Formats: sequence, structure tokens, C-alpha cells
Amino acid sequence: MRYISTRGQAPVLPFAEAMMTGLARDGGLYVPEAVPQMDAAAIAALEGQSYEEAAFRIIRPFVAESFSETELHDAIRRAYQGFGHAARAPLVQLAPGHHLLELFHGPTLAFKDFAMQLIGQLFQIALAREGRRITIVGATSGDTGSAAIEAFRGLPNVDVFILYPHGRVSEVQRRQMTTPDDANVHALAIDGTFDDAQARLKDLFNDHPFRDGVGLAGVNSINWARVLAQVVYYITGAVSLGAPHRPVSFTVPTGNFGDIFAGTIARAMGLPVDRLVIATNQNDILDRAMRTGRYQVGRVEPSVSPSMDIQVSSNFERALFLAYDGDGAAVAQLMEDLRAGGFAISQGAMEHLRELYDSGRASEAETLSTIARVRAETGQVVCPHTAVGVKVADEHRRQGVPMITLATAHPAKFPDAVEQAIGLRPALPAHMARMAGLPERVTRVENDSEALKSLILERRMA
Repeated sequence: MRYISTRGQAPVLPFAEAMMTGLARDGGLYVPEAVPQMDAAAIAALEGQSYEEAAFRIIRPFVAESFSETELHDAIRRAYQGFGHAARAPLVQLAPGHHLLELFHGPTLAFKDFAMQLIGQLFQIALAREGRRITIVGATSGDTGSAAIEAFRGLPNVDVFILYPHGRVSEVQRRQMTTPDDANVHALAIDGTFDDAQARLKDLFNDHPFRDGVGLAGVNSINWARVLAQVVYYITGAVSLGAPHRPVSFTVPTGNFGDIFAGTIARAMGLPVDRLVIATNQNDILDRAMRTGRYQVGRVEPSVSPSMDIQVSSNFERALFLAYDGDGAAVAQLMEDLRAGGFAISQGAMEHLRELYDSGRASEAETLSTIARVRAETGQVVCPHTAVGVKVADEHRRQGVPMITLATAHPAKFPDAVEQAIGLRPALPAHMARMAGLPERVTRVENDSEALKSLILERRMA
């Protein structure tokens, strides 16, 4: 299995190199040359298997050239052994025909743990094999950063720098990034938005001498390994509701498009997915693009669902690559046009996208009212991102087709929003509650790539 760039001008790489590289050298994102197939019998055979065994069977064809069966088995086992639920990603019924897929039982209480914990294990294997040291730099709208720090903290051959938008993450998200005291992790609060942080990250990767000099690696969802790890829970969730013998739809709270693109890959592998529904908050560039055919950047508006406060959804580039039939030059031109504020999607590409995706949005008031409604009707408390998903899912459910909404984070990560909705603050699990008394380590940084490079060169341990 080899991996190619969405812009067509970067080296073709095996899985381990694509994982360690993150962003392709032409600025594109890595995707597999071909998607391995699972027939109905292989999907049906996952019923009754552990999450770890399902993950091994699903991931193995994508990584076979880079990791042995034993290495992959061990990495998966270690990645998920600290999760707080035996099923890892349990399904909970919300209403007849509508289930939540709970993705918040990992160490940082967010879906990012599924990918980040596994990537941490795979990185360790690859780095030990090669005897090298790397510098991981990530940008986060909240959950990616804490998941990355948790996965890589204390490792002997990795420095980690996480950029987050100052004042635009929840207190719990911030403390998850700023209270670890391991010498190899650094939380950086950038003066700007998540889109600014992501732009500075891409600046670093596109400066090839700097990139090579510090051994730069990325673990944002631009990293193909992140997407791959998330494919697993789409398939296990669907199997729990009768796949492959009947189709299932998914609604995904969507910011950077990585999670829903994992669903796209699950469908391409053979999972009978009826619809993939993009759910956005008022930062609705993806919903607007699906409705109008134009991807036009607007101003980021702070919300109670901050992980979706994004206007430039990096992984949408992967969806465009598929929609343009693998035309890297066309994708490269679209991304160049994006630098000027936006682009029109061709009619043929829009037809492809609309065959795969539906979309919808939720306002602040709708998000809060959905949290209140779900609690009143079911007794369950959902985080604001999940509430966006539930609201949009209810608008797109089809008779006879089960709908799964991804519950992306524990409600206690967003206590202010939940309290605003229902008048109660959800309690943090004990291991999280202890953060409140710990000192914070954070560096405020300018929205400037040169200043960021200087800081990384000064702080890295190599």
C-alpha cells in the first residue's frame, strides 16, 4: 500500500513514512493509492469481536508494508487498554432508530484519543527502529492538542509543541494541555484563531530546511494515520446495528473534516453507508459549500462548540481530491484560489460530493436547546458539539435507516455550555478533576511563523 499527495507533486510513500511526514512536501495531504476492500462476509465476521481485533483487521491492509502483524497487534492493544469502557466505542440509543456512538471514553475524554493513542504507539515503534528524534508540532481547536500531549508526553525521542487559539478553548481543554509537566511537551497560546494556528503550522511544514532540520512531524488530522484509526469505529458501530445486512447513516459534528472523511473511507471499503451528514455550528463554511457549490472563507465566530470554530477545513481537500477524480493539479489550483478567499466547485465534483454527503447547521440557541431537550427526553447529557450533531441528525433521518450520531466529547469538557443549557455543571471524572489544582505551563506566542520557529529551536531537547 502506497500513499500519494492530493496535489500530485510529492513523493509516493509507504504508510510509516506518510505517517511520519504528515503534510506532503507539495502542501497536499496523503491518501492511499487504492482503498482496500472488505466484502460483506468480512464485515459480518466483525460481529462479536473485540474493538481491538476489529481494529487490527480493518487497519492491517493499509499498513502491512510498514508494521508486522505482531507490531500492529501490540500497538492496538496498548493504545486502547486505558479506555474507560470495555466496548471502547459503545452505542447508546437516543430514540428509536437514532443512536449515539460514544467516543469519549479515552484518557482525554474526546474522540481524538482513538487516533492519537494509536499513533503514539506506532510512532514509538518506527522511531525506535530508525533511531531518530522528531519534533511534533500541532494546531488544535481544543481536543487534538490534549490528546497529542497525552499520547506523546514523556517519550524519549519526541518533542511536542501544541498551538491553540488564546482564549478560544474551554478551561478543561486548556488545562489538559497546560498542566502536564513533562519536559518534552509545550503548550503555546497563539494570538489568533484556530485557522491562524493551522496556517502557521502549514508555514512550518512548507519551510523545507526548517522542517528537515528539526525532524518536523505532524499529528493533526492532516496526518493520514489519524483518519485511518477513526475508520474503525464507523465500521464497528454499523456492525452493531446490523451492517452489512442493512445500511446505516452517520451524522458527524464537523470542523476540520477529518472525522467525517474517515466515514468516507469506511464507505469506500465496502461498509453500506446510506448518508454521511456534515453537522456544523454557525461557522458553517462546509454547509454553505454543500448548498451553494462555493467554498468561501468567512470570519470565525466564537461559539459554545469551539472545536468547530473553523473556516478552513483542511481535510476537505481529501474529499475534493476524490470528487475531482484524483486530479492533483485541479486540487492544487483550488487550494491556491483558497488563499484569495475561496473557490467554486465544479458541477461534476458537486454531484460527487452530494452523492456522499448531506449537511446542516445549528445556531447557538439551537445547540443549547438541543442539550436541554436531550436531557429532558432521555436523561442523557451531551456536549455542545454532539448537540449540533443531534439537531442536524434529526433533520436528516430516513425511515428504516438507522442513524448514528457521533458523540465526540464528554460533556464535562464544556461545563459552561452545559450549565447554560440545563442549569447543572457536569462532573469531571476524578483523574480530570485533579487538574484544577495543578500549575499551568503555557507560552503566549505571536501569530508569526518566524517567531514560532525561533521558539521551537530554543525549546526542543535535541
